[in-house]
Amino acid sequence: MFLPPRIPGRLVLLAVVSLSFAAIAIAQPRDHLTDQETDLIRFHQQLDKRVDVFIKAMDRRFAIINGLEQAKTKKIDREEPEWGDLPKGSRAQLLGDIASILDEAITNIDDVSRRDEKSPLISRSLRKLSAATNGYVTQVKSMASQTKDADELSAIERVLQHAEQIIEVGNQLPSPSTDKKKKNNP
Repeated sequence: MFLPPRIPGRLVLLAVVSLSFAAIAIAQPRDHLTDQETDLIRFHQQLDKRVDVFIKAMDRRFAIINGLEQAKTKKIDREEPEWGDLPKGSRAQLLGDIASILDEAITNIDDVSRRDEKSPLISRSLRKLSAATNGYVTQVKSMASQTKDADELSAIERVLQHAEQIIEVGNQLPSPSTDKKKKNNP
């Protein structure tokens, strides 16, 4: 009868612990914003400024995907954190980042509207986000027709779902001139 060689208990324990750490590392989700972009979000407390950061973060990812050179971003405020290094990742990961950034922007707008539904920052922010999103939809639809990668297609679908929500709500906003008339005539 053949008996396998006895494996020392420490080796088994080491193998189990190593596999556990590997599984944890694989299971950790990717951050959709770089640390510096997160610092910028924290720095800007006004909704419209945060939306500007979200849009710039998505623009940076589209520029990487499209192979475009990044222009240096000038600070408006001396205290404002730096944008830092460009995000890294595959096309699918960068598209996933864009979908998550859109989702976070929606959440930020929803949070402000729950607290103060009459805030003028809501419509201003939503207009900015909707305008940017219209441009993203064109790019993403073009990418969808050119890829067969399942991860990219899944990320593209998420981007388009969030974009649809933003554009739908943005289309329901009154025109900016109507908003100004309301301010002038109480």
